[in-house]
Amino acid sequence: MLIATWNVNSIRTRLNQVKEWLEEIKPDLLCLQETKVDDLFFPKEAFEKDGYQVHFYGQKAYNGVALISPHHLEDVRVGFQGELKEDEEIRNLSEQKRIISALIEGIRVVNVYVPNGSSLNSEKYLYKIKWLNCLKKYLIEQEKRNEPLCILGDFNIAPTSKDLHDPDRLTGGIMASKAERKELENLLGERLEDVFRVFETDSNHWSWWDYRTSAWERDKGWRIDHIYLSQELLRNARSCIIHKKVRGNIQPSDHAPVAVDLNWPEMEEDDFYSQDFLSEL
Repeated sequence: MLIATWNVNSIRTRLNQVKEWLEEIKPDLLCLQETKVDDLFFPKEAFEKDGYQVHFYGQKAYNGVALISPHHLEDVRVGFQGELKEDEEIRNLSEQKRIISALIEGIRVVNVYVPNGSSLNSEKYLYKIKWLNCLKKYLIEQEKRNEPLCILGDFNIAPTSKDLHDPDRLTGGIMASKAERKELENLLGERLEDVFRVFETDSNHWSWWDYRTSAWERDKGWRIDHIYLSQELLRNARSCIIHKKVRGNIQPSDHAPVAVDLNWPEMEEDDFYSQDFLSEL
């Protein structure tokens, strides 16, 4: 099973690129962030005519998340209200459309677009910390159902110095501050692992290149788009890849897709070898 995440920075602007990538890579589930469109105007027909099921949770010009799959998705939940009892804080944090989840083959996939935070001394930074704390509560509630979990998306956090092109300069600033990293660490707990780092332990792997600084041309990026797996999924992970070349498209998103390949549903070892290898002998 191939599950992917991509901040497309406007689905209507990048519609053809998304469709081309779906045709080439054929993921079982593509999770989009920053769709930037009201639900009424999401271009669902463009995907449905090709046999995809589409679910979305968006708003005009900002934020927005979506799920696109050739398979049936079950128990789709949107916003923090999808897991948490609504109160004033939940209502305030849910005004921005940033989270959607669904079940696919028994896996709970949670697609998130974490706030950027703007700067360390801004109200948006405080909002980001509160949002991350609420996400932790959300995941605690989800865990009670014993569903294998894949949480992925644009986290707007570089977890370690290896995820920054210039750690000496950038560490401690927005998206690399101690508080942001601590909140991320807390919500992951011992349950969730960064699957990309299982396969790639060194630096120089980026998923985002800032438009404003010719970062792509100089390959000065950040790794802020992540896929985290619970243990029963982690042991079935075959690969996790950043599809970097997409960032080189004409009029690209500033992010590249990231995809994890899972041996799921779990097969007996003999079945695994018969499907993947024996047919080639």
